[in-house]
Amino acid sequence: MAGIVELLPREYGYVVIVLVLYCFLNVFMAIKVGMARRKYKVFYPTLYASESENKDAKLFNCVQRGHQNSLENMPMFFMLMILGGLKHPCISASLGSLYIVCRYFYFTGYSSGIPDNRNKIGKYGSLALLGLLICTISLGYSLLQQPASV
Repeated sequence: MAGIVELLPREYGYVVIVLVLYCFLNVFMAIKVGMARRKYKVFYPTLYASESENKDAKLFNCVQRGHQNSLENMPMFFMLMILGGLKHPCISASLGSLYIVCRYFYFTGYSSGIPDNRNKIGKYGSLALLGLLICTISLGYSLLQQPASV
């Protein structure tokens, strides 16, 4: 019986590497949120700062929101990468790399304290997700076209 690695296309390794790179980006963002917590004096368990209690609330909240939004989108990104990469590993890895770059700029733009800065380059991450969605739909379609197994 073949192991799981033998069943996957060789190029699926690129998908795995891109997923790990996203984990590094997530750690980077988490560190930035921790640094912002110390800088703006927003301590756990407070998720967002209140403007009535902290004059730097908006600055902290922009850093926190940039990371939080990335966390909210991470399950969808991972699922689309894992599944779409089964049929289209190189395309998925390329789109995933684009998504990571866009997420970095989304986060750093948001963290500037001017929320609209997140969309300068960060908005193109949606196109990468759309491409990954198409790859995943292609996989589903291909599976449905296979002859029924008995």
